[in-house]
Amino acid sequence: MEPGTAPPSDAPLADEFSALLTGIQRLLRRHLRRGLEQPRLRGAQVELLRLVMDSPGLRVSAAAEELCLAGNSVSTLVNQLAAQDLLRREPDPADRRAALLYATGAAEQRLQAWRERRRALTGELVAALPEADRAALAAALPALRALAQGLRDLPEEDPR
Repeated sequence: MEPGTAPPSDAPLADEFSALLTGIQRLLRRHLRRGLEQPRLRGAQVELLRLVMDSPGLRVSAAAEELCLAGNSVSTLVNQLAAQDLLRREPDPADRRAALLYATGAAEQRLQAWRERRRALTGELVAALPEADRAALAAALPALRALAQGLRDLPEEDPR
């Protein structure tokens, strides 16, 4: 079957799942942004920071490949985050034309605070569910992980 096409019997499930996932993510972000003192970070900025935190010393080109973005798009994100003191660039000793990326302590604190707020909010919501719904969510986690892996494994289009 072609990627991106669901069998007719699975189409309603796929549509509802996609709509719910998008809606949940949007609502989470909206609630988590309330009361933030700093300017909000855009999704791609957060993705880049998380990636750099997971792989300190990552090159801009490797970040672009991992995020499936054009190199100039990642360079723009790097400039934005560096201006906010959330990311720093260091010359690559092996190739002075390339830059290595590192998250700053401020970025680490900011993302950790966001994670804690997200964990508290989702924890409250999950705890308010009936036991059967919490069990259903737990039982669905392996399938959700498999979906995420399936998305990672799909061939990427050239971002250029």
